[in-house]
Amino acid sequence: MDDLFLRACRREPVDRTPVWFMRQAGRYQPEYRALRERYGILDICRSPELAARVTLLPVEALDVDAAILFSDIMVPVAGMGASLRIEEGRGPAIDRPVRSASDLARLHVLEPEADVPFVTETIRELVKVLDRPLIGFAGAPFTLASYLVEGGPSRDYAATKALMWSEPKTWDRLLSLLAESMLTYLRAQVDAGASAVQLFDSWVGTLSARDYRDRVLPYSRRILEGVAGVPRIHFAVGASHLLESIRDADADVVGLDWRVPLDEAWARLGPGVAVQGNLDPAALLAPWDVLRDAAEDVQARAGGRPGHVFNLGHGVLPATDPDALRRLVDVVRGTGTGAGG
Repeated sequence: MDDLFLRACRREPVDRTPVWFMRQAGRYQPEYRALRERYGILDICRSPELAARVTLLPVEALDVDAAILFSDIMVPVAGMGASLRIEEGRGPAIDRPVRSASDLARLHVLEPEADVPFVTETIRELVKVLDRPLIGFAGAPFTLASYLVEGGPSRDYAATKALMWSEPKTWDRLLSLLAESMLTYLRAQVDAGASAVQLFDSWVGTLSARDYRDRVLPYSRRILEGVAGVPRIHFAVGASHLLESIRDADADVVGLDWRVPLDEAWARLGPGVAVQGNLDPAALLAPWDVLRDAAEDVQARAGGRPGHVFNLGHGVLPATDPDALRRLVDVVRGTGTGAGG
């Protein structure tokens, strides 16, 4: 597929900046909220019909330049044998956290067609009807490990860091298991028809630069180097101090949050990678002129250089007005000022 979004990921010239949004399917959409009244999030993820429907909602409503598979980063972790549930308002919860080498015996290397067949089935159904690229994704080893070790979301990741520092062999086994599984998972998504993949490292910003480079980067690199034939995006949150190391994980595109201006971040990364981002998601809750100016500032900092994919610096917030996203798409494309409405 030769497409605007894919060309931008390859740093090729494009007529306009492509745009899509992380969490572009979710709680801000009335249609999604109606589904969630009937189904849990894992129920939707495990139903190819429902997951495909939710994936398509923002494509139809916003006319974004790429779809991203509706799923959750913890879906393959459950497939690996973790006892997992997702609690409303809290997120993933692991009943039996991984705190020692013996705990690892409960997990196995993911076999996508056996453990999560609904994911590849969803992708195969989506590519039959989509007229634009579909992005597959996975969680990066550190973020997945943090959920497994902490038992859920954490403020300080103390148990995760303690395991990393005090049990280096167990840490290596855990992250190697996750890296091998996520590589297999992403390859299966590509084989099913995904046109690009994104590796999410949501919580790696908690680490020092040294710990990231020595104890985490090799495992993320193992995944990204192992995926061939499609653009690879690597996104981390709160990780401005790690940008150069994240670049060295071998992604084609580095996702940027909003904490560093896009032009400054791109200068640090160098010309060899594309960038994705980096509007603050909270700007979508601001008055229209504030949102418009913020979006135009991102575009100005990209400077029309090949290799920019417009996105948010994190996911769409649940309180976002869908109309604000529609108007934002128009502004990014240069087709409207958002006046009126």
